[in-house]
Amino acid sequence: MYLDSEKKKEIFGNYGKSNTDTGSPESQIALFSYRISHLTEHMKANRKDNSTERALTRLVGKRRALLNYVKRKDIQRYRDIISKLGLRK
Repeated sequence: MYLDSEKKKEIFGNYGKSNTDTGSPESQIALFSYRISHLTEHMKANRKDNSTERALTRLVGKRRALLNYVKRKDIQRYRDIISKLGLRK
């Protein structure tokens, strides 16, 4: 499996406040970004997989909503998470 509990702890440790910080927007955005990158690679190989395409679209929407929330609340946190994850080019 591509996303086990150890990988989640690593993501939460890198982007959240601690390994068990699963609720902060930064850690959720990082987790969504990891899942989005995995699903994007899957979609490159399986173009006709409509259910995965829908799941990918929903994840991108969730991440965008969280990013908008962080941007509204604290612009510096938004800039930090964008630069850490490399979301803007």
